[in-house]
Amino acid sequence: MRRRSRPGARSRKVAAVQYYGTGRRKTSTARVFLRPGTGAIRVNQRNFDAFFTTEALRTQIRQPLLITETADKFDILATVAGGGVSGQAGAVRLGIARALVEYNLELRKRLKDEGLLTRDARAKERKKYGMAGARKRFQFSKR
Repeated sequence: MRRRSRPGARSRKVAAVQYYGTGRRKTSTARVFLRPGTGAIRVNQRNFDAFFTTEALRTQIRQPLLITETADKFDILATVAGGGVSGQAGAVRLGIARALVEYNLELRKRLKDEGLLTRDARAKERKKYGMAGARKRFQFSKR
């Protein structure tokens, strides 16, 4: 007996060749897959322009592709979780850079010189007890 897929079910195509990179920034984590293609970018199964609304964030994400001149060679599929849009953009950028190094080790020097392989470790400082925030104190009263 022949099995049929249920109505509305999407068939998943698995790419023959793909390169993977993980990116992190602040509290965001991105899983980035590079697949040979025409340069389409999808983030969380949404269009790239719809997910990152500002041009500054889009430029930041495309930076590793422009430096290595591989913008039209790959389709990029990214899954991002946590943080805000700025942290997510930074995470995707690092993920793309790491995936490009996996694709071709010779691109490492160019990306490293631009600082795209360095994980930005800056994160929000924790609040301390007895204080209004991480560094701000409550107003001092002598009497």
